[in-house]
Formats: sequence, structure tokens, C-alpha cells
Amino acid sequence: MFRPLALASALFLFLLQPAHQLTAPASNAPAYTKDGNLVTPAHYREWIYLTSGIDMSYAAQPAGAPPPSHSMFDNVFVNPESYRAFLTTGTWPDKTTMVLEVRGAENPISINKRGHTQSEEVMALEIHVKDNGKWTFFHQDPGGPATLIAPPAGCYTCHEAHGAVDTTFVQFYPTLFPLARQKHTLSEEYLKETSSPAKP
Repeated sequence: MFRPLALASALFLFLLQPAHQLTAPASNAPAYTKDGNLVTPAHYREWIYLTSGIDMSYAAQPAGAPPPSHSMFDNVFVNPESYRAFLTTGTWPDKTTMVLEVRGAENPISINKRGHTQSEEVMALEIHVKDNGKWTFFHQDPGGPATLIAPPAGCYTCHEAHGAVDTTFVQFYPTLFPLARQKHTLSEEYLKETSSPAKP
């Protein structure tokens, strides 16, 4: 008799919980193997798509260097719970998992004569996880485990020095960057970097 009321009360209390305190449910929360590797999220392509980049590099190409022999796409996905929290708070909650999927760029394919389409094959995954308030990176080659990239690898120092929000590259996420700017959650490092005159 009181069961529907109890369920309704529980749902009401859950909805009242502040978004920044929400974490991913067990199905989307990061899980690890006994040796410290990450269990790759099986359905990350059903998560929220954030952006794609092509041939991105954080280092300037040396003068006179030949262009890359092939092009690559990067597709970024984040678990839905963390995305919804970001929409409310402008930053990432604990248990956030971001997957960067690397695919080859192909041309020509079918009727496409110019530009590039993405390969069916996934070349690699880079996974960025916030767990217990700490960000870690994992790398996965096709068919292998998602192995920990131990700090102080370059990915850590680069994200800490240049990440727009909570050491993540929100500046490359066109639907989230304006929101972070509106909510004043852009990092001091990013603001200082973008306010400085560009070096020749």
C-alpha cells in the first residue's frame, strides 16, 4: 500500500540531489582489472558525442617538414551522467570518463571524390578518467587492454597547463566551451594563456 509512495519519495530525493554530487551509475562508472588496467567502456559510442578533430597536433610543424603521410580523425565521447552534470555546473563530476577514438581518414570511398571519410577500423583509444578526484590517462591499441599511462607523462603536463576546464580540453568542444565561459569555470591557466600576446 505504501510502496508507490516510498518509490516516489526516493525519486524526489534523488532529483533534489545537486548535480555536482552525481556520479556515473555502476554501468558507466570506471572499472579496473586486478593489474590496474581500465575496463574499456563497451558502449561508449552510445554516450554523448562532443567533437571530432582531424590531424590535430599540439606542436607546431617544423619549417620545411613534409606533411603527414596520412590523416587521422579523433572522435570524443563522454558518459551521459557527467555531460548532464557539466551542463549544470560547467565542470566535470567524479567518475567522468572521456573516450577519444582514433580512426583513419580515407579517400576516395564510394561516391566521395574530395575530402575524407572515417575508416571502419578503430586505430586506438585514449581514455581520460576522473576517479576519486584524480585524472588518469589510459591507452588502448586494437584488441589490447586499456593500460595506464603513468604520470608524469606528457599528456598530464599538457592537460594541466592548457586544459580550459579541470585539465580537459573543453576549448575544443564547441557545445560546451560557451557554457563554461558563461559559468566562469575556465581555468586560470587557460585564461592566462589566451590573454597573453601570441609568440612569433
